[in-house]
Amino acid sequence: MLKILTKLDYLLKETWIGLRRGGWMNWAAISTVTVLLFLFGLSLQSSWQVEKLLYQFGSQLEVSVYLDSSARAESIEPLVARMPEVADTKIITKEQAWSRLVKELGISNIEAATQQLGENPLVDELKVKARNSEVVSTLATQLAKLRGVDAVQYVDEAVKHIAQLHQSLNWMTLTITIILTSSAIAVTSTTIGLIVMARRQEIEILQLVGATSTWIYLPFILQGITFGVVGGAIAWGCISLIQQFLGNVLANQPEFIKFITNGLQLTPLQTLLLPLILLNFGATVGLIGSLFAVRRFAKS
Repeated sequence: MLKILTKLDYLLKETWIGLRRGGWMNWAAISTVTVLLFLFGLSLQSSWQVEKLLYQFGSQLEVSVYLDSSARAESIEPLVARMPEVADTKIITKEQAWSRLVKELGISNIEAATQQLGENPLVDELKVKARNSEVVSTLATQLAKLRGVDAVQYVDEAVKHIAQLHQSLNWMTLTITIILTSSAIAVTSTTIGLIVMARRQEIEILQLVGATSTWIYLPFILQGITFGVVGGAIAWGCISLIQQFLGNVLANQPEFIKFITNGLQLTPLQTLLLPLILLNFGATVGLIGSLFAVRRFAKS
């Protein structure tokens, strides 16, 4: 146990010495990783938010089913409720719809208005809520085929646009991640390489006394991982500040804006996953960059 602690103490000291000697070169690597993880974190968070918003819109989108004048909603509703795509149903009889319409028009005598028209001109309506946005279109098609259904209406443009935005964000996230990851690995590799060159004499002494390559170069690898972890922590801090700022700005907005804001909030699991992903991604980038540098110098 004492031997392990001694080795760990040596590695940590050597890593700290390397970071101190790196000076401003360290910040070149850390800043590059921070930019990468900041943009990646924003893109990932936006993708999660749009996906949640897509589900929220889809789950609250209602398909309006208008029946024939001779059909009654009570006879069709049980059949609709058994459909696997349906989350909820609500019946609006033509009497309820007519009463609401007359009140909205400011007519106090409903019976007189009905007599003037001869009869209630409206039809029964069935409000059908889909389980998620992906089945809205399919559900509307199935409902339109039911006997006694005259027309089916639903607003699908919002869902389509949000779905397209979600797909675009995913591609943008992938593109940004690939480009900036390559840059971050290159800068980290260069920084570690310069640190190795600055300590070349010490490395030669260690080689002469019989130290293995793993023992010699492991502190440099730990330095690269440190760059990534620090960059991930800074990126997460910046993203958290932006979240708090936007939350304060949108706190006193109208109800529709609040509805959108609630849809953009991350789940507790996503809130926990985001920093873990950033820190692990940063550590991986730092590890790869330092391995490239160490491998190059170890062979020379």
